[in-house]
Order: sequence, then C-alpha cells, then structure tokens
Amino acid sequence: QVHLVESGGGLVQAGGSLRLSCAASGSIFNINSMGWYRQAPGNQRELVAAIVNGGDTNYADSVKGRFTISRDNAKNTVYLQMNSLKPEDTAVYYCNLKGKISSISFVGNYWGQGTQVTVSS
Repeated sequence: QVHLVESGGGLVQAGGSLRLSCAASGSIFNINSMGWYRQAPGNQRELVAAIVNGGDTNYADSVKGRFTISRDNAKNTVYLQMNSLKPEDTAVYYCNLKGKISSISFVGNYWGQGTQVTVSS
C-alpha cells in the first residue's frame, strides 16, 4: 500500500506563511509526479502545484509568485511553501502522488487525507 501523510496546515493571518509537507511511504517502485491540490467548501478540487520526476513544476495562476513546490527524492517527500497567504487560499490541501507500486503495475493515483489551511483577514 502507498501512504501519504500531510502536515503543516493551520490558521494564519493574511500575509503570513505556511509550509506543507507530504511524506510518502509503503510499497513505491517509482514516482512519476507529486503535487498539491486544494478544495474549498462548495468547490471542486483544483490543482495548486505539481512537480514531475524530471523536476519541472507547474502552478495554478492564482498562486504563481507566492507558492513554491519542492521535493526531497531521497525521502519521497514533497513540500509546498506558501507565502503571502490570502483568505482565498483557505481550503483543505491534499497531497497527490502518481506512480507505480511495482515494475509491472500501471501508474496509480494516490491521495493523502488532507490538511486544513485557514487564512484569516
């Protein structure tokens, strides 16, 4: 099984910063990409940032210049540094991993349990 555990969420004032972490463990043969999604009440889950195996990154337009995604491949961990937070960033943030659990398996899609980020005005 693949397990993703997020941490680092919390309550901050507008303009503040948070750093989210997601550690992957279990049977992981290969990771194609890791990323962060978020879902606010009443909204659909949306991509925030992702980083692929080769190191390329992509971001939602709403967070460009404020958020930075990074990884530690040795630890199978991905981070999301969030600066200049806005109330609109309030959501549950979910870690996502795309990869294989064995050399002959198909690429799977795995999710963490989510961590709450609340930004007050």
